[in-house]
Amino acid sequence: MDAKKVLEDLKRRFPNEPEYHQAVEEVLGTIEEEYNKHPEFEKANLIERLCIPDRVYQFRVTWMDDKGQIQTNMGYRVQHNNAIGPYKGGIRFHSSVNLGILKFLAFEQTFKNSLTTLPMGGAKGGSDFSPRGKSNAEVMRFCQAFMLELGRHIGPDIDVPAGDIGVGGREVGYMFGMYKKLTREFSGVLTGKGIEFGGSLIRPEATGYGNVYFLMEMLKTKGTDLKGKTVLISGSGNVAQYTAEKVLQLGGKVLTMSDSNGYIYDPDGIDREKLDYIMELKNLYRGRIREYAEKYGCKYVEGARPWGEKADIALPSATQNEINGDDARKLVANGVMAVSEGANMPSTPEAIRVFQDAKILYAPGKAANAGGVSVSGLEMSQNSERLSWTAEEVDNRLHSIMENIHQNCVKYGTEPDGYVNYVKGANVAGFMKVAKAMMAQGIV
Repeated sequence: MDAKKVLEDLKRRFPNEPEYHQAVEEVLGTIEEEYNKHPEFEKANLIERLCIPDRVYQFRVTWMDDKGQIQTNMGYRVQHNNAIGPYKGGIRFHSSVNLGILKFLAFEQTFKNSLTTLPMGGAKGGSDFSPRGKSNAEVMRFCQAFMLELGRHIGPDIDVPAGDIGVGGREVGYMFGMYKKLTREFSGVLTGKGIEFGGSLIRPEATGYGNVYFLMEMLKTKGTDLKGKTVLISGSGNVAQYTAEKVLQLGGKVLTMSDSNGYIYDPDGIDREKLDYIMELKNLYRGRIREYAEKYGCKYVEGARPWGEKADIALPSATQNEINGDDARKLVANGVMAVSEGANMPSTPEAIRVFQDAKILYAPGKAANAGGVSVSGLEMSQNSERLSWTAEEVDNRLHSIMENIHQNCVKYGTEPDGYVNYVKGANVAGFMKVAKAMMAQGIV
């Protein structure tokens, strides 16, 4: 395989999809050496088949707002690869959603799901509909219209969507209700459901908790842990909230959180009481993070991200490409020892190079934030068994999965000087499982 040639060909065939190209480039650059040890892969043109989605559904979603106006949005589902299990991946409702972003997310999801050791393929979907500022009734009507089209392409053994940015328990509930009405069956077709109708305990916490569990494994390689460490967190949604909660439980000090308008810096640390306020502000009132600064009298920086602040650890938990090269250089200069990604691809390629050149601990999202989809997989298992496991049982399984992912990253990513390249480790470990499954199943 010539990684450069493969990428050039993809750019020619699928122009104007920069996030997709970025994700493919990052993976190809790290797996090329391992791939070329297997001439049978090249003979079967495996790399091209792995980069291009199995199929893409694209459709119009028409719905009525509270004023009686008819609105239209675009809906998508990218079913990338199902070599190791049913398609699995979130649905994102955000004005920035387009096909290129969803193709990048589905591509990443394929390897992330492979890393979890659970039988799940990779997919992603969504719409350029934004729930922000919409009433419950408008969100319900949109979700029902969205599922009216998507419902024919998914199923518990075909494709099992979940939540993502803009899609929480409310949206999953509305979509599940519509799917149940359309199919006249009660099945585990969506994950992230309410606990009353097939959801799993620990699912809301899973991505944030899992990221911190992975971080702890990385810190162990340096003979340390979170006690007394200062932490920068971006975002203030689900992932950021539960990342902060677990950091607090393990003795760390959270200094920052953010939203799309700016970030807060609290030198006294965001303690349990303050975190409860952020959860209420964001989950109930859908307010802005600056209100925290007004209430607690701390620094608020408009239109910026927290990466210029001094701390021991950075946990980006907002969105893609939120840490650029300059941000990475500031973090390294300020003495950050570890960066673990709660969001999907939050670091640009330049930022990743800066972290790796500085030999700091750096965990890519496909490894570090795999806890969310892992517990989605555990929810699927519970649905299949018609059972609910205890919170402790799910949390123990999550912890074990994150430890396993870390071991695989170390196995495939340890370089001659002993530095663990977690990007390479995650990509090669995830890729090899999918590649072997595809080879075994023939040219299909």
